[in-house]
Amino acid sequence: MSRRHRAEKRKAEPDPEYGSTTLEKFINKVMQSGKKAKARHIVYEAIRSFAQKVSIENPLEAFEQALENAKPSLEVKSRRIGGATYQVPIEIAPDRRTAMAMRWIINNSRSKVGRSMKEGLAQELHDCFNNQGSTIKKKDDTHRMAEANKAFAHYKW
Repeated sequence: MSRRHRAEKRKAEPDPEYGSTTLEKFINKVMQSGKKAKARHIVYEAIRSFAQKVSIENPLEAFEQALENAKPSLEVKSRRIGGATYQVPIEIAPDRRTAMAMRWIINNSRSKVGRSMKEGLAQELHDCFNNQGSTIKKKDDTHRMAEANKAFAHYKW
């Protein structure tokens, strides 16, 4: 097989309730052991609960706003140059930004002790919507690391 062609990205089908491909990708990331129906139930319940907390009528808009607040714009990548390894700040592609935000939200939801996944996910989305919490802290840490290594930006390629 030729190495010159880039792999094609598969399109996710929109979710049945809201018709959003972003939400379907989020459900796929929440899913464990192939239990998609359970993942859908968890995500839909969490989104409804979260939308009630922030008093927004459309849960999908609230979810997308929370996800947007959690997306990082810069990250650092290690580059080895002349025996030294530098942390070079780079901009993140839109697909990767979304994937990182989703991963951070889900991991922080799972790590909440003493709460079900629905409650943890609703709480984490609420925190992201209000620009606070552990996911936003992770985003700020990533941005801070990129800012601190701004001097090595000329090694970007």
